[in-house]
Amino acid sequence: MSARWLGIGSACLAALLTAGCQSNPVADNGISVPGDNSALSTMERIAVASQKCWFKPQKEGFEGLALSPELTSFSGRPRILAVPRGNVGGLPKLVIEAAGKPARISAYGPLMDGPQGPSIAADAQRWAGGDTSCSTGA
Repeated sequence: MSARWLGIGSACLAALLTAGCQSNPVADNGISVPGDNSALSTMERIAVASQKCWFKPQKEGFEGLALSPELTSFSGRPRILAVPRGNVGGLPKLVIEAAGKPARISAYGPLMDGPQGPSIAADAQRWAGGDTSCSTGA
């Protein structure tokens, strides 16, 4: 009987190995490609542009704040945070996140309620669309 079980086990192992080698096309695996419209790729563009246009020059409203990107997300909602400089665990003053493909972005937090809210929204929408230039307004 042990030879019989050995034969069955070998057959099962061969079937598993063969199945593992099949080359079926893989559906969307969540990997972003630079320039695509996935949530991750969109938030990567927004993170780079926001660092250049808001945080590095300390644009009005961003004084004393630092960029805290959270692009690796198991929830499928990569995001960036504007947090107090030196306290990345502090309460964010701004959150911008994206979900889906094509990505839909949302922004919220105290900075969105202030005078710079419309400018932040316009910048984020422009960057999400692929134009990473800085706005000329305050």
